[in-house]
Amino acid sequence: MKEIRYIWAINEAIKEEMQRDENVVLIGEDVGTPGGSFGASRGLYDLFGPERVFDTPISEAAITGLAAGAAACGLRPIVEIMFMDFMTICMDGIVNQIAKMRYMFGSQYKVPIVIRTPSGAGLNAGPQHSQSLEAWFAHVPGLKVVMPGTPHDVKGLLKSAVRDDNPVVVVEHKALHALKGSIPEEEYLVPIGKAAVKKEGTDVTVVATSKMVHESLKASEALNQEGINIEVIDLLTISPWDKETIFSSVGKTHRLVIAHEAVKSFGVGAEISAAVSEEILDELDAPIMRVGAPFVPIPFSLEKAYLPNADHVIAAVKKTMERTF
Repeated sequence: MKEIRYIWAINEAIKEEMQRDENVVLIGEDVGTPGGSFGASRGLYDLFGPERVFDTPISEAAITGLAAGAAACGLRPIVEIMFMDFMTICMDGIVNQIAKMRYMFGSQYKVPIVIRTPSGAGLNAGPQHSQSLEAWFAHVPGLKVVMPGTPHDVKGLLKSAVRDDNPVVVVEHKALHALKGSIPEEEYLVPIGKAAVKKEGTDVTVVATSKMVHESLKASEALNQEGINIEVIDLLTISPWDKETIFSSVGKTHRLVIAHEAVKSFGVGAEISAAVSEEILDELDAPIMRVGAPFVPIPFSLEKAYLPNADHVIAAVKKTMERTF
C-alpha cells in the first residue's frame, strides 16, 4: 500500500489507462501543458503528446460533441469539465446525444466516454462553482454516475469507467482533492454499481455519498460515545445504485438515514427512500430520515452554515431512534 492524495490518484488512473490502451484520449480545457484546472492531468501531455491530450477551446458543448464523435469512431475519451456547474452548458450533448447513442443505434456503436467533473462546496467558490448536480444525470437513462470519496475509490472507479463501453459521469468532490489515503501498489479496479460498507453497525443504516461519507464516519464516532452503533455505507455509484447492499443493511438495522451534500429536495436520497418504502417497508421500524442542503443557492459568505455535516447526521440518527411506526 502507499499513501496518495485524491487528485494524484486521479492522475495515476488516467496515466495507467492511457498506457494500457492507445485508444484512450484526454479532452478538456487546460488539460495539456497547464495540467488541468486542479492538476489532475499534470505531466500527461509530456508523456502522451498532443495527439492524445487535447487542449480545447472554452466550449463545453464542443468538448462533449468531440467526445461523442471520437467514441463512435473507436476512441475512448476521458473528458474533463472544469466545474460540475459548467455541465449545464453541454447538457444537450450529454443528455440528448451521448446518453442515447448506443440505444438509438441498436448497440452498433459503443459509447465509452468518461466525463470527469469536480462538484461540491466548501472552498467558497460561490453559487455558480459549488453545486452538486448528480441527481440530474442519475435521472437520465443511458448514463452511469459514480461519486468516489477516497483516493482508493476514485482511482479504482475511474479505471473501471474508462473500460466501460457506456458513458460514465465521474463526480469528484473538489474539497476532497487534497485528501490523503492508502491505495495498493499493484493495479486494481473498483466495480461500478457496488456500494461499500465503510463501517458495520447494528442500530441505524446511514447511506452517504462522497464527502458526506466522511461526515457520517465522524458522526459514528460521536454516536458511539452515546451507545448508538450506526452502519455507514458509501453508495459510490449513484446510478445504477446498489439496492442489494442497502436493503440487506436495512434488514439488519431496521432504520435508515440518507445523507448527501446536494439539496435535499428531489435528490438521490429521495429515490433511495422511495425504493426502500415501496419494496421493503415491513423492514422499517421508524420513518426514514434524509440529510441534505437547504433548497437555496449556495451562499458565498454563509457556506459553512449551508453545508450539511456530521452534526446533521447525528441529529437525523437520533430522531429516527426516537421514533417508531
